[in-house]
Amino acid sequence: MGEVAGQDAVLPVAPQTAESLARSMLAQLPAVTDALVQTIYEQNPAYREMNSVPAEDLWQSCHDNIARVVQMIAGADHHPDGSVTEDYFDAAHETGRRRAEQRMALDDVLRSFRLGGRLVWEALIEEARALGVADTDVLLDVASKVWEVVDTTSSQVAVAYHTTERQLVRADEQRRATLWEGLLHGRAKDPAFVHEAATVLDVPVNGPYAVVAIDTQTDDDRLTTSLVRRMAVVRVGSAWQTRAGAVVGLLALGTESPDVVLRLLRDNLQVPAGMSGVVTGLANVDVAYRQARLARRTLPAGELGVASLTERLPEALLLSAPELAEQLVQAWLVPLMKVPAAERELLLDTLEKWVTAGGSIRGTAELAHCHRNTVINRLHRIHQITGRNLTDVTSHVELGLALRAIRLFPPQ
Repeated sequence: MGEVAGQDAVLPVAPQTAESLARSMLAQLPAVTDALVQTIYEQNPAYREMNSVPAEDLWQSCHDNIARVVQMIAGADHHPDGSVTEDYFDAAHETGRRRAEQRMALDDVLRSFRLGGRLVWEALIEEARALGVADTDVLLDVASKVWEVVDTTSSQVAVAYHTTERQLVRADEQRRATLWEGLLHGRAKDPAFVHEAATVLDVPVNGPYAVVAIDTQTDDDRLTTSLVRRMAVVRVGSAWQTRAGAVVGLLALGTESPDVVLRLLRDNLQVPAGMSGVVTGLANVDVAYRQARLARRTLPAGELGVASLTERLPEALLLSAPELAEQLVQAWLVPLMKVPAAERELLLDTLEKWVTAGGSIRGTAELAHCHRNTVINRLHRIHQITGRNLTDVTSHVELGLALRAIRLFPPQ
């Protein structure tokens, strides 16, 4: 019959008439199957439009399910409690599994079972009339028996369908996770892999990309759903994956400027995050992922917001070479660590403004909101403590890096 299954198909004890009619109908299975297949194609258009169920598959499914339904009506084996033995639901289980794998909507599958039930009922009534059975009670009993068996079989189809559907979802999630891991660890150099990843994640193979790494949120699904929608507004395709400790976003920039995307992220994220520079194509996403993680690490502890790698290249370089960062701190700032904390912070702040001002006393005073003589006194104090010559312009690069390093690696 069409395309469904439950636990207990409890059959009325009474009439032998319904059972004998069903037994005589078994000889007509091929003709009834042909009629049902034609009816499904005519009245259940999804089977034509989706074209996911091969014709031979549909015919065999209809044949096997009709056979099982008619066998149960004819008098199936029963358990002591009156329920039908599980073997009679094998066709229903197979149909539910197959249709789930073929992505046929369950409503359409169950509809074909209802069509099959009606066809079986009509065939039994025709058989009854051919045998001269006109008793209304007998015909009502036939109808009751048919629909009870069809409903039970339908519930079993639904059970098998949902079980398979859950298995497929888990398999899809695992495949998606595997593709993500491959992308983030450099497997996209393989053309076959990169095209599969692009198809599954619904992103282009080529074009400019950026990656963002966001500290894990309480509700990651809500966050990623919101970001997908907001990225689409600026014509940026995106795919998101929750990983251990972070949410990773793959941003297909298209023609959009990365600055626009960065502003959008900063407007919508109130947690630590890092954004990579721009790379070309999915094949280089692993590079962008490393950059995004590195950018995230440039944020000092407790600081919120999105760190852009292109804005924090010095910090990224220091994090990439921590032993060199330590040498810079040792060479320039270690003596300052021995003065009281309040004075140390004041002197470090003055040094940072001195570097920002390009070694200008006046510029430093303006940034520090103090008199230029105050700046001169503080710089003299720093010279006394460190023994370093701050007037040498060539020292500004090293000093600037040392100041960034001590923020990234604060002394314990």
